[in-house]
Amino acid sequence: MNKLQIITSGILKNNPTFVLVLGMCPTLGTTTSAANGMGMGLATMAVLIMSNLVISLIKNLIPDKVRIPAFIVVIASFVTIIQMLMQAFVPALYASLGVFIPLIVVNCIILGRAEAFASKNGAFDSMLDGVGIGLGFTLSLTTIGAVREILGSGAVFGCPLGTADFMPLVFVLAPGGFLTLGYLMVLFNKLAKK
Repeated sequence: MNKLQIITSGILKNNPTFVLVLGMCPTLGTTTSAANGMGMGLATMAVLIMSNLVISLIKNLIPDKVRIPAFIVVIASFVTIIQMLMQAFVPALYASLGVFIPLIVVNCIILGRAEAFASKNGAFDSMLDGVGIGLGFTLSLTTIGAVREILGSGAVFGCPLGTADFMPLVFVLAPGGFLTLGYLMVLFNKLAKK
């Protein structure tokens, strides 16, 4: 697999949200707006890239019996760093995402990529895998958030479109998250098969 295929695979063929159906808790919980979806996606992508890099570098030093706990310690370290950076530099986004930021530690996307890719490949390829999967996750969350925000509040990225009085509030609530995710998943998979 060449370098470009590693990246595009995470966006299209192995999209964590629309194809692999992983990370549904942050997907449904944080996509009430496009900004929240993008913020969660970028935070997850940063953790993916850094943890994939470190895990690929130390994979031969970790005994098999403690492989998964060691991966979790690496991931938790980077989540803590990202959490502190977000709290310092983007406190509004940090407050908006709330408990979902520390939950990145147990996001199956990150641990799955550490086990399936970073523990078996070199450092640069593992970073590219983190970029591809992270971009796929970020684009998915941003798209879901944008659709929910447009349909639910008549705005996108907080900019009003002038239709707020005509929009059903259900799309920014939990049922709207499920509806939006389902329809976008069908659309993505239909377009991906062409």
